[in-house]
Amino acid sequence: MSHLICNIPNQKVWVRREYLRDLEDGHGQFVEGHWVTAKSIPGRAFYFETFLPEYGALFDKLPISAFVASPEIPSLDMALPDLQFWNCMDYGITCIQKQFIGSMDYEVWTKSHGRVKGSYIATLDNYHIHADEIDYSTAEQPDEHKSFNLLELENGQFALYPNNRMRVYDNSLTPKEPKQPDFKVSTEYYQVENGNEYRLGDTEEYYYDLYADRDYITGKKNPEKKNAT
Repeated sequence: MSHLICNIPNQKVWVRREYLRDLEDGHGQFVEGHWVTAKSIPGRAFYFETFLPEYGALFDKLPISAFVASPEIPSLDMALPDLQFWNCMDYGITCIQKQFIGSMDYEVWTKSHGRVKGSYIATLDNYHIHADEIDYSTAEQPDEHKSFNLLELENGQFALYPNNRMRVYDNSLTPKEPKQPDFKVSTEYYQVENGNEYRLGDTEEYYYDLYADRDYITGKKNPEKKNAT
């Protein structure tokens, strides 16, 4: 796993030139680019490092709002808070592609513009990378952690959305009228070792505690082996 920066799938994009000019000029102009990496700094939007072949240059620190799928201003031109729902949560970052749902239909619920459809590219996720450092973030708290699903939206922009602000539809598996989710946020810390008296520190048996009261062949309980060790 990565700290601060990670590789992401190559995606051809068009960079709004004003982002390459510190927002001073270049509005309405576009430069061809290809995504290289993503950078995670807590409390900020994700930064995308982008290769600009026309210049033979790399430019990083570009937010998701700097990119469009074609060299034109979208008719629905959403601002950064509508394209990335939450800030980065920690320096620890990883990128995966969810293969099973990768080709399904996506729909996000934006903050200001209702529902917008899109297609899946990859998922960025945060975690606390150093166990010996104070975890001031919420990246590993079950009720606060968010995934960032990277999508190309039908309006020509790109977005980073959590699972609970989007829907995923499959032609074969999803019914014509999907149910409205009524789920609650998970607050539980699930684990299996603490809170019970199952201890094995006094045995050196390889198959510890496995056949103490069961038949070795059938696995069924055998009363004659009830007190076996």
